[in-house]
Amino acid sequence: MEIFYLVLLIAVVSLGPGLLPQVFVNRISSRGLADLTGFASGLLLVSALVVVVPEGFHTAAESGGGFAFDPVVLGLAGLAGFSLLLALEGLGIGHAVHEEHHDHESGHGHEHVHHPYSSGVVALGLSVHALADGLAIGAAATSGETSFSLLVAFAVIVHRVPAALSLGIFLLHQPGGRRAAIKGLLLFTLATPVALVLSYLVLDGADKSVLALVLLFSAGTFVYVATVDTLPAIHNPTTGRRSVRNVLSSAAAFSILLIVLNSAGILEHGHHEIDGHHDDGHVEDSR
Repeated sequence: MEIFYLVLLIAVVSLGPGLLPQVFVNRISSRGLADLTGFASGLLLVSALVVVVPEGFHTAAESGGGFAFDPVVLGLAGLAGFSLLLALEGLGIGHAVHEEHHDHESGHGHEHVHHPYSSGVVALGLSVHALADGLAIGAAATSGETSFSLLVAFAVIVHRVPAALSLGIFLLHQPGGRRAAIKGLLLFTLATPVALVLSYLVLDGADKSVLALVLLFSAGTFVYVATVDTLPAIHNPTTGRRSVRNVLSSAAAFSILLIVLNSAGILEHGHHEIDGHHDDGHVEDSR
């Protein structure tokens, strides 16, 4: 049932903020959206480097050796996740919407604002990134570590709010009206839940070495998304300092929370049941 609730929550967090610009377009400021993106990116960055990467290496160590135990191979898995999204960005299938919504504040109310990419391409690009989010949560849930999977899900869910808002604003200024905008939002909304469920079903019971590689691949995608979302604002002389402050403050707050949880023993590795499945296959002798 945990998977069902995660799927439902992700769908609501994706579609809800994406529809807000249809009603409150004049009340959504570029500065506020940029701030929210910065805070969310800080959380995503910490989730990747402090939560997912260590868990990936820990899972590889539990596999008992083999191909995935090689640190170079594990590092290459993370690089592969980063490189894949970088390549897609180069093909125009990426986060272009984040770079453009900052220019829309003065354009609200106009029927159409020119963009270098079509609404379909932008929706597809964000949906591809959303698929990577679903893979990360699905792999985390399969690990059997409840606290770990919830932390990953939390970071992804928070990050989806500004992504959905940006997509909603972008689509509002494209030809095709509300019907086309809602179609794009539905594609974005469904991408993560579908990837989450499929990855959970495929990886459930998979060898730990495979799971370790998938986790580190997901960490690479997290690092890419967190950086590509904030670099345009950081490079802008008028918003650079504020953007850096937002990213670092949220990263520091999340890191402190993780330290507290770890000190309290909440993040200790223990193989918990998720939807009736045991992760490590260890059976306690009750005699």
